[in-house]
Amino acid sequence: MFARKTHLDALALAGLLTCCSLWGFNQIVIKLTVEQADPLTLSALRSLVTALLVLAWCRLRGIALFETDGTLRGGLLVGLLYAGTAAFTYLGLEYTTASRFGVFQYLSPFAVALGMPLIEKSERLTLLQVVGMGVAFAGVSLAFAESFEGPAPPGQWIGDLMAAASGFFWALTVLTVRATALNRSSAEKCLFYQSAASAPVLATLAWPNLAVDDISWSPQLLGLLGYQCVVVTFGSMLLWYWMMRQYPASKMSAFTLTTPGFGLLAGVMLLDEPLTVRLVLALATIAVGLLLVNRRGPPVS
Repeated sequence: MFARKTHLDALALAGLLTCCSLWGFNQIVIKLTVEQADPLTLSALRSLVTALLVLAWCRLRGIALFETDGTLRGGLLVGLLYAGTAAFTYLGLEYTTASRFGVFQYLSPFAVALGMPLIEKSERLTLLQVVGMGVAFAGVSLAFAESFEGPAPPGQWIGDLMAAASGFFWALTVLTVRATALNRSSAEKCLFYQSAASAPVLATLAWPNLAVDDISWSPQLLGLLGYQCVVVTFGSMLLWYWMMRQYPASKMSAFTLTTPGFGLLAGVMLLDEPLTVRLVLALATIAVGLLLVNRRGPPVS
């Protein structure tokens, strides 16, 4: 049995910041994508393409995916839970802005922090680390305060609820990986289960509107979907699952609180949105909170 590290080292921080920056930009990408085609159809296609990419990757590297190792039950559950994450993400972004969605979706680290000690006692956070998570989330809320001001458009509350549901399903996905035999599996196998098992669930949900031939496959839509499949759900998720085998899941999940901040920075750089003093203060607050999360010390008894 391999020994999992108890803290996030420089390699982990680099990997997490890479994942979170890609995911933050992906919220904008999904928002642009669902304006052009049925969201559930697109999410099903994304999972299917990702599963095929994992198959090709494993064939090239000689990684076994189909041996009997007791992971089937956990893998199917991970796929089902991830289907919930993807469905609520794609549907929710039809009703609310990417910035608001990011705030509500990234309540998930708190669910992981509460659930992980039930799976592994070594994953209990210290009181200082819990405070750090609260400080980081306060920074996220500060960054997006403007989007909560003024009258809400019709249906925005639906998108907010879907964002929270998406985060909850993602937290359950992380906990399931660590609580089942998948905890000993390769990153490739975890990602294959997530993609291959979620694709038919999402296709079933999309069935009333499932019409791939009716989608206008413009170069922009192909590029947006390609980014999601190759860079996000294949590349970054493969890196995420590899890190889950090496580092504490609760601390990793806490660092996903940087994702909405990266999404906001992407808006500044790509959409010419203003870089305000409030945003700078918010990002500094997030950084302080995450420094506290990664402090070592005895867990709360």
